Amino acid sequence: MIDFSKVPSPCFVLDESLLMDNLKVIDKVRREAGVEIIVALKACAMWSIFPILKRHSDGATASSPSEARLVLEKYGRKSHTYAPVYTEEEFPEIMACSDHITFNSLGQWERFGHRAIEAGISCGLRVNPEFSTVKTDLYNPASPTSRLGIRACDLDKLPDGIEGLHFHTLCESRPDELRGTLSAFEEKFGHLLGQVKWVNMGGGHLMTAEDYDENELIEILRGFRNRHPHLRIIMEPGSAFTWRTGWLVATVEDIVRNGGVNTAMLNVSFACHMPDTLEMPYKPGIIGAHDPKPGEECWRMGGNCCLAGDYKGDWAFDRAPQVGDRIVFEDMIHYTMVKTTMFNGVSHPAIAIVRTDGAFEIVRRFGYADFRDRMS
Repeated sequence: MIDFSKVPSPCFVLDESLLMDNLKVIDKVRREAGVEIIVALKACAMWSIFPILKRHSDGATASSPSEARLVLEKYGRKSHTYAPVYTEEEFPEIMACSDHITFNSLGQWERFGHRAIEAGISCGLRVNPEFSTVKTDLYNPASPTSRLGIRACDLDKLPDGIEGLHFHTLCESRPDELRGTLSAFEEKFGHLLGQVKWVNMGGGHLMTAEDYDENELIEILRGFRNRHPHLRIIMEPGSAFTWRTGWLVATVEDIVRNGGVNTAMLNVSFACHMPDTLEMPYKPGIIGAHDPKPGEECWRMGGNCCLAGDYKGDWAFDRAPQVGDRIVFEDMIHYTMVKTTMFNGVSHPAIAIVRTDGAFEIVRRFGYADFRDRMS
C-alpha cells in the first residue's frame, strides 16, 4: 500500500500495477472478440503512459487538433479523429495528424470531406440511433434533439466516399446497454452497413469495472461480427483504460465550523481539479471515510478556490480530520485530470506514477509559469 503521507500534496498519483490489471481485460476483449480498441484522449491525455497504452491498444482517438497532434507526437501514429465541428483554420492540421476522420453532420462532410478523401483519409459519419440509457442529460449524446450525429430520418443514403459509421450512446455502461444500442443502430442504419468498411461503437464501455461482465460483451461483439463479417469494429472506451488506477492526494489546511457544519478546507479544489464531481454530479470516495450513519459526525470537504459552491459532502471518518491530515480521493485519473483548470491561479496538482517495482516518480510539476502562459 502506498504511504500517502510521503506523497507530495496536491498530487495526482497513478498506480502502474492497477493500470496493467485493466489492460489485461482490454487485451482479452480485443483478442477474443476480434475488435480494435483505441485510447480516447478526452478521458486521459496523460502521455507519460502512452508507451504502455500503445502496447495494449490499436490506436488512439482525438477530438481536436491538439489531441490529434499529441497522438501523432507521443503515441506515434495518426489518430481516429471526431469533433462536433471542424473549422477552416483547424482542418489542415486535423488532416495532417489523422488517418480516420468522422464528420458530425452532412454539412461538415460537404464542406471538408473531399479534402480528406484527397489526402487518403478514411472518412465516416456520426449517426444518432436515438437510443440511450444514460440518465444524466449532460452526458446523454443520443436524445432526439442532440446536436451530435445524424438521425436515420435525415440519412436516406450514404454520400460517395464514406467508409464508416460512428455512434456513441453510452456512459460508464454495461454490456446489456450496448446490446440495446446495437439493436436500435441496426434497426435504423442496418441497410447502410453493407456499404461501409468499419463501425466505431464509441466510448462508455466500462469493461474494466469490477461488476462488468466482459464475457457478455465479447458475446455481443461476436454476434455483431457474425452478422456483418466484412466490418472492422472499433471501440474507444474512455474510462476503462484508467478506471480506478489512481488518486488525488490533498491536505487539510484548516477546519471551519459554521452553522453546525464541519468543513475540512483542502489545498485542492472541486471546481478546478475535480469539476466532474460538480457537473455529474457525484461524490468521490475518500480512503478511510464512509457515508455517514445516523448520529455520526459529518464532514464536508472544502475546496481552495473562491467559488461558493466549491465543496462536496458529507463524509464520516473514524477520526475527525485535523490540519495536516492527508485526504486521498479515489479514482481520480480518468476524465478528472483532463478537465482541470487554473481558475483563481490555484496550485495545480503534480502528476506522479507508482511504477510496478514500487518506485515513485513525479512526471510533472506545475507552477506560476503554467498559469501565466495560459493568459495573455
